[in-house]
Amino acid sequence: MENTVYYATGRRKTSAARVFLKKGTGKVVVNGRDVTNYIPNPASRQLVWQPFEITKTKGEYDAFVTVTGGGLSGQAGAIRHGISRALLGLEEGLEFRPLLKKAGLLTRDPRMVERKKYGLHKARKSTQFSKR
Repeated sequence: MENTVYYATGRRKTSAARVFLKKGTGKVVVNGRDVTNYIPNPASRQLVWQPFEITKTKGEYDAFVTVTGGGLSGQAGAIRHGISRALLGLEEGLEFRPLLKKAGLLTRDPRMVERKKYGLHKARKSTQFSKR
């Protein structure tokens, strides 16, 4: 059980993250770089640590992540979703599901950018109305 690797996929907006968890010291490597270097925004970085803090497993597992698509905010959300799902695959004695479910970390955030429609400036913005 020492070398067991737990895998999960997390998604958010147009980002997809492949997360590999294994026993370790709590380091998170994203696309070959440390998470503090990859995600400069502290608020977005806090999203990545959230599943570990809720389940009180911070510093127990190493996470190796490959993430593609979207911006850094969406990628941070995808990593959080992936880590949450990977934590469910751990030992059966640990009951993480109720904690993660209550915090809303197992639900994939469905909000996407609305597409631009033809005849409009943006998705919903129309041309300026002129009475004369």
